[in-house]
Formats: sequence, structure tokens, C-alpha cells
Amino acid sequence: MSEPAIDIDRPHQPDQSPPSAAPPEPGERTRGPWLVAAATTVALLLLANRYGYHRDELYFLLAGRHLDWGYVDQGPLVPALARLLDTIAPGNLVVLRTPSAVLAGGAVLLVAAIARELGAGRGAQLFAAVLAAISGIVLANGHLLSTTTMDLLVWLVAAWCAVRLLRTGDSRWALGIGLALGVGMLSKLLPALLAVGLVAGVLIAGPRRLLRDRWVLAATGITVLLAAPNLIWQAANGFPQLGVAASIADGDSSYSGRLNALTLQFVIISPYAVPIWIAGLVALLRRPQWRAYRAVGWAWLVVVGIVLIAGGKGYYDAPLLLVLTAAGAIVTAAWASRGSVRLRRGLLVLGAVPFLLPSIVLLLPVLPADRLPGFVVDVNYDAGETIGWPAFADSIAAVHRGLPPQERARAVILTANYGEAGALARYGPTHDLPRAYSGHNSMVDFGRPPADADVVIAVGWERPDRLTTWFEQCALAGVVDQRVEVENDENGGPIYLCRELRRPWAQIWDTEVRRTG
Repeated sequence: MSEPAIDIDRPHQPDQSPPSAAPPEPGERTRGPWLVAAATTVALLLLANRYGYHRDELYFLLAGRHLDWGYVDQGPLVPALARLLDTIAPGNLVVLRTPSAVLAGGAVLLVAAIARELGAGRGAQLFAAVLAAISGIVLANGHLLSTTTMDLLVWLVAAWCAVRLLRTGDSRWALGIGLALGVGMLSKLLPALLAVGLVAGVLIAGPRRLLRDRWVLAATGITVLLAAPNLIWQAANGFPQLGVAASIADGDSSYSGRLNALTLQFVIISPYAVPIWIAGLVALLRRPQWRAYRAVGWAWLVVVGIVLIAGGKGYYDAPLLLVLTAAGAIVTAAWASRGSVRLRRGLLVLGAVPFLLPSIVLLLPVLPADRLPGFVVDVNYDAGETIGWPAFADSIAAVHRGLPPQERARAVILTANYGEAGALARYGPTHDLPRAYSGHNSMVDFGRPPADADVVIAVGWERPDRLTTWFEQCALAGVVDQRVEVENDENGGPIYLCRELRRPWAQIWDTEVRRTG
């Protein structure tokens, strides 16, 4: 029979509960997780100003200038937040990233709170908090303003409410789930995947009565009501987020592809945590005292199955992996409390050491940006996308300054992706650069070049093939020099100078750019 949830600081007592026993009562409250959460937030704030903006943050800032109830690839929440923060403190990267650092600390607290709900004592709660604090999904996303940071907290709040509901039988906790999912769907539609997982888990493991419970139905209504503005916008525009999801499934994005998704399951929390969350999953599915929580274990299995089959990104299910980690922390704490206690606890501490420093180096901006090793970007693509944007704008400005005055007056910039357009919106004015346009994702809706813009500086295209279908002339005019040896999507890329439109911009934008993005 599986070991009961116990405090790591108390001696182990053998399980005397029958298989039908009620779930354990929540563990004793403790300050430890609060200290770990505070340390996580402070550390992230101290590093917030290192390197520079991420391409997505530049896009959010630009989208915030074009507020709407929805976008091709996201909801309105993060662009609106980015605009608010940039209005409060224009150009301040620390302020822009403060919500993410705070949310990361909140995620740490929630993982510990979930462990407590499952019966964890003080030591196991602290262990769960530490595992969350050093996890890749918390550190990487706590450093950047992103929709993923929002998703992380939303999923964990919903999971905590679900665990409380299953423990107490009080279905009013479903209202918390509905509220969390509804707010989350104003950022992305991804929380709907969690809803599918939870419903499937209840269908498989019970209690099925919840599916017709009035509070659960009310919670569903709350979710739909809160998500309605984004859902209506998506419906009115043909659900473009589904098209983005299809592109991700085809591998047209970072961290996409089924093999990458499968691999991320074993590294996104930490390789150290893999046996812990696996133990947590097994315990949720088989431990008699946790019979009430089996729907949560099945929810992860359903969600990760959908991600792998559909070709989604491997971090989509990461918040549920943290829930499994919370359960596994209790199992591991129980293991460390019996037999050779000092030896087992020593092994837990020593086992974490080889993973801690590499995680910090790979996931946080602690190394000098101008000497960032290639292996960091190979593992953490996002690190490279936070380096060199001011120099990127300098490279475009050099080409612009070389134009004859009459051409410079009617020139525009055309970028291949939203990050480049966002960078030029942020840094271009200091160089007197013209507006940058792009057909990437929602950038296509932010405006097209004016009809008389027949001189274009094009950046982001590795080859000019597509450009030559729009212009009579396209010639290499320079390369992007970010002044650092970093491998990202921009450094060393060609800059083309194109002249003489073959067709009007209105025709190009509506028939070609809008169709292909």
C-alpha cells in the first residue's frame, strides 16, 4: 500500500487507512513557501533589466497601440497590460516585466498550496515550492512578459480550485475554476485545453455527478461570459488562432513539433524533477487516499495526449506537470522520512546541485550578452531573441541614410516578422526611420504601406524571391550587424532595397500578404 502524505520533519507512520478512506486533511500552514516565492520574485526583478526586450514583448507593445478585443495569435489581455505598463513607465523594462516576476512568485505559492491541499506537511510544502522555483517554466517565463506567464498562473489557480473541490466535495469551488479559465481566455484560448482535460478526467475517474452540478454549470457560464469578447472577435474573423495553431503543428514556430513536445516533458520542470512528478502521477492514479484526485492525474494524461497528437508546443501542459510535481513532493518527502533519513535527504540535496547552476545559466540572463555561448541559445531560443535589437535598428538606419533625399522621403520598411517591426517601432524614431510594416500575424491588420511608398527597405527575408514578385528591382543593400556573436533570427541577415512596385499596395496586401501572413 502506498505511503500516506506526511511531513518530512515528522517520523513516518504506517498507513492504517482502508482503501475507501477520505482524502487527508490539508497540512499545517507554513511560511517557507512564502519565503521561496518572495526570493523568486526578487531574483527575477534584479535580472529584469539584463539584455533587452524579447521579440514578443516588442510585439505586445506594438499591439497595445492597436487595442482590440482579439488578435490573430492572442487575446487582448497582454497587449493591454503592456500598453498600461509602458504608459506608466515608458521604455522601462523592469516595470514591463514586474507582473511576470510577481506571477512567477504566485506560481510557486500555488504549487505549495496544492501540495498542502493533498496533505503535505511543512517540509513537503517547502520542497514543492523549491521545485517550482527552480523549474524551467517558472524561471524562463517569469523573466519575460508573455502570454505563457499568464497561462501558468491561470492553470495553477484552476488546478488548486479543482483539488479543493475534489477534497471537500463543495462544488462552489468550480466558480473559481470558471473565473480563472475565463480570465485566461482573454490572453489565449489555451485554457480551454485545461477545461477539456478536467472534464475528461472527471468522466474517466469521477465523480461524474459534477458534470450536471449547478455550480459547475454556473462556472461554465462565467468562463464563456468572460471569454466572450475574444471569442466573438475570433468568430467574426474566422478563428485565426486555429490557423496559427495549424502553423505550429507544421513546425512553423519555436518549441513546436511532436518530438520537441515530447522532449520538453522531461526538461521543462527540470530533469531532476522527472522521477518526482512521475511518482506524483502514479500516486494520484493509484494511492487509495487520493482516489478523489484521480481526475487531476487523468487530466494531464489527456492534455499531453492532445498536445502530442495535435502537434502543439510542449510547454502547453507544463502547469499540470507542476501539479504532478506537488503530489510527487509529498511522495518523495515520505520516502526521505524513513530508513536512513540523513542519507536520503542528503541524496535529494546533492541530486539537485548538478541541475541548479545549469538551469540558471540557461534560463536567466546571468552571462554577458556579448559573450553568450552558443549552447545557451541552442537550448533557450528566447535568450537570443532578447539581444541586439538597438543594433538591429542601427543596421536599418545605415541603409536608410544612404538613400537619396527624394527616395528617403517616401521610403518605408517591410519586415518579415512582428519582432522586427516591434523593434523598429521602439528604436526607429531615434534614427528618424519611417514606419515599419509587416504581414506577420496581427501585424497585417495594423496597416499597409501608403500607395506612394515605392521604395522599400526589406529585412527578415533570407532570399528575395517573394519580394521580386512585388517589385521590379530588389538588391542587397546591407546585412544586420547586432555587434555581438549571437545566433538568432536577425543577426547577419540580409537587408534588401526594393523599388518600383509591380502592383498597388492595396492589391498586394489583401490578396497576398493577408492570405499568407
